[in-house]
Amino acid sequence: MKLKIYRFVLVNSLISFLFLSSCSDGFKGADARKIPANMAERQRQNIEEGRGFRLGSLAGNRAGEFDFASSNELWRASLDTLEFMPLALANYSGGIIVTDWYNDGASNNESVKISIRFLSNEIRSDALSIKVFYKKCSIENTCQITDKTNSLSSDIAKQILSKAAVYEKENKSKKK
Repeated sequence: MKLKIYRFVLVNSLISFLFLSSCSDGFKGADARKIPANMAERQRQNIEEGRGFRLGSLAGNRAGEFDFASSNELWRASLDTLEFMPLALANYSGGIIVTDWYNDGASNNESVKISIRFLSNEIRSDALSIKVFYKKCSIENTCQITDKTNSLSSDIAKQILSKAAVYEKENKSKKK
């Protein structure tokens, strides 16, 4: 039992010695004349000399900006507009929403699928690219899919933009 304790103490002492001695390149005294008193200047100097890094610099200087989907009025308005349809894909970072095939029950052989791509986060008419696809299946289960991006897509875009404008107005009034 004593042998195990001595061995444990010896191994830990050796590991501690090696660990501590590997870090000892010696602490050099700092010359106060070479170190700026201002913290921002000290940080800049350290980064320029390669002695440090800032995590904020990895994402750019965007303090106070958040890219949450709930803060984007255009995204929220799009999801609210398409809430009656099942979603196949909703990727905020990729800027796309794709619904699954939807059938309202009135016509068993026709379905619709909508794809929305976000080209900008600004609320304007060219911020969205909306495609509408129709699928019509015959009795033999042969289906034909056609791209019918027409007045329905422009109606959807108008509805999304008007909801987004309302959301934006509400957010601005909350911030005041």
